[in-house]
Amino acid sequence: MSLNDPLAAVLSAIQNAEERAKHELVTKCNSTLIRKVLDIMVAQGYLEGYEVIPDSKGDALKITLGGKINKVGVVKPRYQIRKRSYERFEKRYLPAQGFGIIIMSTNQGLMTHEEAKEKGIGGTLISYCY
Repeated sequence: MSLNDPLAAVLSAIQNAEERAKHELVTKCNSTLIRKVLDIMVAQGYLEGYEVIPDSKGDALKITLGGKINKVGVVKPRYQIRKRSYERFEKRYLPAQGFGIIIMSTNQGLMTHEEAKEKGIGGTLISYCY
C-alpha cells in the first residue's frame, strides 16, 4: 500500500472490501482529513461507522461497512471549482444527477457538493462516492 496519498489508500481499501462483501476493515492510515471524509460518508449513509483503535505506533481505524457503496475514490488532480461549474464535475464523477456525493474542501470546511451548491460556494474536489 502506497502512502503517498493516505486518503486514496483508505478509499481503495474500502472499495476492495465492499467488492468482497466484508463487514469491517482495519487500516493504519489515520489523519484528520480521512476521519472527516469518513464522517461525511457515515452521515450520508454509505458507511455504518468507524472507531479509532489506540496503538503504540499510531492509531488505527476500524471501519464498519454497510454494503451500500458501488464505487468510491479520490479526485486527482484536485480540481478547484467555482459555484457555477458543479454540473460538469457531477457528470464526470457520478453516474446520474442526484445519485452519489462529491466531497469537497471549502473555506467553510469539508462538505458534500450539494451542501456547497446550496450555500453558493466553490472549493476543491477531494473524493466521490456512490
